[in-house]
Amino acid sequence: MSSGRNGSEVPPSAGPGGLLDASDDAAAVISADGIVTGWTRAAEALLGYSAPEVVGHSAARLLATPGDPVRVAGVAERCREGMGWSGLIPVQHRDGSRIDVDLRVSASFRIGTDECFLISARELKQQWTVGQSILDGFLTRSPVGMAVMDAQLRYVWLNDTLERFGGVPREQRLGRRLSDVLPGLHAETIEGLMRKVLATGIPVTDYEYVGWSWSDPRRQHAYSTSFFPLVNADDTVTGICYMVLDVTERWNARQLLSLVNEAGTCVGRTLDVTRTAQELADFAVPRFADFVYVDLLEPVLSTEGHGTWLSDAGPPAAKPVMRRVGMSSVRKGCPEAVVRVGEKLDFIPPPYNVNLLIDGEPIFIPVLDPANLQWVAEQPARSARIREFGLHSLISVPMRARNTVLGLTTFVRSLNPVSFQPDDVLLARELVARAALCVDNARRFSREHAAAVTLQRNLLPHALTGGSALDVASSYLPADPTGGVGGDWFDVIPLSGARVGLVVGDVVGHGITAAATMGRLRTAVQTLADMDLPPDELLAHLDDLVLRLSEEEDDTETARETSTTVLGATCLYAVYDPVTRRCTMARAGHPPPIVLSPDGHVYYPELPAGPPLGLGGMAFEAAVIELAENSLLGLYTNGLIEGADHDMGLGLDRLALALSQPEPDLDALCATAVQRLVPVPQPDDIALLLTRMHALNTDDVASWEVPFDPAAVSDVRLRVTRQVQAWGLEELAMTTELIASELVTNAIRHAAGPVRLRLLRNSRLTCEVSDGSNTAPRLKHARSTDEGGRGLFLVAQFAHRWGTRYTPEGKIIWTEQEIP
Repeated sequence: MSSGRNGSEVPPSAGPGGLLDASDDAAAVISADGIVTGWTRAAEALLGYSAPEVVGHSAARLLATPGDPVRVAGVAERCREGMGWSGLIPVQHRDGSRIDVDLRVSASFRIGTDECFLISARELKQQWTVGQSILDGFLTRSPVGMAVMDAQLRYVWLNDTLERFGGVPREQRLGRRLSDVLPGLHAETIEGLMRKVLATGIPVTDYEYVGWSWSDPRRQHAYSTSFFPLVNADDTVTGICYMVLDVTERWNARQLLSLVNEAGTCVGRTLDVTRTAQELADFAVPRFADFVYVDLLEPVLSTEGHGTWLSDAGPPAAKPVMRRVGMSSVRKGCPEAVVRVGEKLDFIPPPYNVNLLIDGEPIFIPVLDPANLQWVAEQPARSARIREFGLHSLISVPMRARNTVLGLTTFVRSLNPVSFQPDDVLLARELVARAALCVDNARRFSREHAAAVTLQRNLLPHALTGGSALDVASSYLPADPTGGVGGDWFDVIPLSGARVGLVVGDVVGHGITAAATMGRLRTAVQTLADMDLPPDELLAHLDDLVLRLSEEEDDTETARETSTTVLGATCLYAVYDPVTRRCTMARAGHPPPIVLSPDGHVYYPELPAGPPLGLGGMAFEAAVIELAENSLLGLYTNGLIEGADHDMGLGLDRLALALSQPEPDLDALCATAVQRLVPVPQPDDIALLLTRMHALNTDDVASWEVPFDPAAVSDVRLRVTRQVQAWGLEELAMTTELIASELVTNAIRHAAGPVRLRLLRNSRLTCEVSDGSNTAPRLKHARSTDEGGRGLFLVAQFAHRWGTRYTPEGKIIWTEQEIP
């Protein structure tokens, strides 16, 4: 190992950059007898001799000092043993000047029969040294505060910067501890860190803290400090050197960024305009200001769909009317406020320029003067509050989002003695900009939600009646506004033959699209039900309709841009016949109905599930159940049974328990069940349709088999007349006789047997004629010369309504007459 520059030996190195890496050095080859046999261009550049001038001559003339034969012999012997040598040697330039070089000699090697050595040299450059005066000036005037403390943590030395940071003269610090000089500037914590460094010898770097100092007592400063041990020759820690850097600007920037990020999580947590405004006020107090109020324009708070004030529309003719929607203060009850939350105002801070709201530039008043003529003349009440509560600094920032003017947010300081600074204006703008976007989102959502709720309520039935077949009660609960309006619907549809159609459905998705789709499907169900289609066929037609709507909307540019495509729906359709007490049902992916028998038995009929509407290509199946009189049938949507646990099985159990309560009033039972199952707002709509079934009295039904013979028509007329008179409906005897006669005659002439006639008396008088043909009758307008063809026309004139429905055996032509 080499010991440095004293010429002692070092082992050779084989790798690049090692001892023999002479790629950048002057190199020469010297024989054992001291003759130069090789000379490089680098050697020529270093000493000025060309190769012809050196090669073949003794190397001794290149030395600047007399040669030392003993030392040279020792070096040569070491190199012959395979060890290298390095040291400092003075050499002589061709011009006679002396050059100190770092000389390296390789292990000996042979060229032919001659023993040789590789010599490499590199000039030693003069190191730059710092004078004591320069060092003293640097330490004294460095932008970093520095101090030296002894083992008792007393000041031994400090520079001018540290003296300026603390505002305490150097003479008052020397010999004293930090806690004696600046007791309030985190002195105990800092001295604790110093003791730790004294005990462990491990430095502490970049410890940041915030505090006050005598140099600037009205403003907080942030400092970054580092502590290093002072170690003497025997590695004993004798003191502490600490450095202080004022990082107030960096600290403030970081705090502002943190404050803005925190605002993103605290402001705008709900889609409610007033709550968002209040969240902004609550967040800024006391983090940023002592008193904050948020005033929004009146149209922003409206959910009626009126337009808001666009910034490119220019200022209004007069001061815009605003309403205070949020306010917070460090003082309980906000006594500084002239206007309370909910009240109207038209106040804009001086200079009272309405363009403030348009331009979006904040008003910054670093020092509020209550004696200012503008305040005293225009706002005497506010001037008095400024004086009374010491309001001394103000920033007002317009709230604007998406080219829409929303209102004004004002920040005021009073208890905080530090006035707002220009950097605070940037923070205020950022806070208000984020809050404005949330307010605008809430405003847009509130209007869309209100429109969707209005649309949905208008599309739902306003009054339900089951006639004499059943009692009806319903409950609809819209979703929580954050979940959006859903597409739940229900309906009760009067059918021919005293029957009633019951339907409940749920459209996939939320919002106006779901509500509009619900209205289209409800209309479609009413139309299909009016055609007296069986439940399974009705759902098949409805499935085709949903599929077609989806395809049509997929092909439109509007649907692609707004994603309003109908995704699907679930539905359950049931038809109850009070004569037979049978209920035929079919469902399309919808939860099964619930049945409560008069004896208290509760069950869910096993119905084929069926695919949801909109899939296409899959069949629906119907099932028939018989219901005892006064049975309770409940149809509902999935939001009623999902619950917080989203367990459908438990939800069905809860529904059965809720409907099993002894409550004779159907409306009260329906409302109580919904309240019990859904006590808090939920993200999905709730629909519940309850019906209590009644059976048509046998005395109100009369039916006859009609022989397939035209001569039987006279007997039919007689029986019908007697039955209608027996029911006390003499006023309808003649028209009913005519209707029955025409329908039976048409069935015998144009259809196939068997023919059957049935009369029903409930809310209307129904006449039904069934036959074995599937051919529908057609209403014609006979000419004056025709001898026939007027029968069905007369039937249509006398009946309130009439129609045809098909059965597995044929068809039924029915008429209804209003009972006087």
